Amino acid sequence: MILEVAMLQVKEGMENEFEDAFRKASLIISSLKGYISHELQSCIETKGKYLLLVHWESLDDHIIGFRQSPEYQQWKKLLHHFYNPFPTVEHFQRVTLSK
Repeated sequence: MILEVAMLQVKEGMENEFEDAFRKASLIISSLKGYISHELQSCIETKGKYLLLVHWESLDDHIIGFRQSPEYQQWKKLLHHFYNPFPTVEHFQRVTLSK
């Protein structure tokens, strides 16, 4: 399992519209192969800043399965116009802390 992490900065005054669009986009991403779960958090200190966390079965499920899918085009249409600047997406894996 991998964790996709994106810090999203939404254009000022568009927060409510973004959250509504994200609810619709959630139906898209949750239907894809390799998807496990996701959550969207809003920053308490900075208005318009959000943290997106998505669990995928594998990196390929996100990079190839999602980003190269027709569904991704729908995702982009719903969400990408809200961002300024465009977010950087990174991927993480769990570190085993017990031996």
